[in-house]
Amino acid sequence: MAASALLPAYLIVGADEYKRSRAIERMKARLEKSGMAEFNLDERDMTRDPAIDDIIASLNTFPMGSDFRLVILDGCDRLPKAVSEPLVEYFADPSPTTVCLVVANTLAKNTRLYKAIAKIDKKAVVDCTPKKAWEMPKQVVSMARAHGKTIGLPAAEALVSRAGEQSRMLDNELKRLSQMVEGPEITLADVERLVMRTAEVKPWDFLNAVSARDLPRALELLALQPDRSEVRLFSLLVTRLRELITAKALDARGTGRELASVLGVQSWQVKNHLTWARRFKMSELIDALSDAVEVESALKGSADSALALQLWVTKICTRG
Repeated sequence: MAASALLPAYLIVGADEYKRSRAIERMKARLEKSGMAEFNLDERDMTRDPAIDDIIASLNTFPMGSDFRLVILDGCDRLPKAVSEPLVEYFADPSPTTVCLVVANTLAKNTRLYKAIAKIDKKAVVDCTPKKAWEMPKQVVSMARAHGKTIGLPAAEALVSRAGEQSRMLDNELKRLSQMVEGPEITLADVERLVMRTAEVKPWDFLNAVSARDLPRALELLALQPDRSEVRLFSLLVTRLRELITAKALDARGTGRELASVLGVQSWQVKNHLTWARRFKMSELIDALSDAVEVESALKGSADSALALQLWVTKICTRG
């Protein structure tokens, strides 16, 4: 959506509300530079009985005092055929002085509306698919710059852990932090001091902390897990130890890159396993797995199951 080469239409599609709003805001900012935005901006909520004849007329209206007119059609996920077909026909020969933003949470690639916009140019589809959970901290680092601040990866990870993975919520927290933090950087201490935990702690964060041998973090996350989750956490941790043993063995043979294939998972799911495995001796991993037998007995037949798991985690992180 570069200022020097605007297309007559863009499909802004995906469930990431932050990305969608940013794409729309950038185009509005471009229009506002003309000083005539109020005469050249038409925003429609397509979930409410859209008057398609009026919309087509608006799309074909010449701009006033600006080099383009902007028409935003929000909520285009499930348009009735009587509405979508006139739009498909319009995009076959769109007005060169109008930019139309078709906004949708989801829109299948095999629909005629999707194909009509994609045919205009490969850059016409603006992908707003949410990032995967492990990608969110890096996005937070980038998002902070829009608020005039920097944030390191550890602080970004803590923010995602506390506030959740919704980009809109994260942006709101970054905006609030940028107003409260005087320095140029939002630090880990700032996040821990100023951000209340509203997101449920996921077991994967706990497993990752144990794998990294970060005992304070592992115990903190263990304490935040739901009640009576010890058996599930135990099972997940046993699986993680086996994965690390496999990673350690493959790494020793120089075939660490085959880990995902050997485990039958996606590469992003084990992207840190080799790094974590190198923090252990093979004997430490095997001993930790051997200790699991006694821990399992304690979990099934003792009122101190939480303590048994905590002691095992401590031993894993500090063994050696």
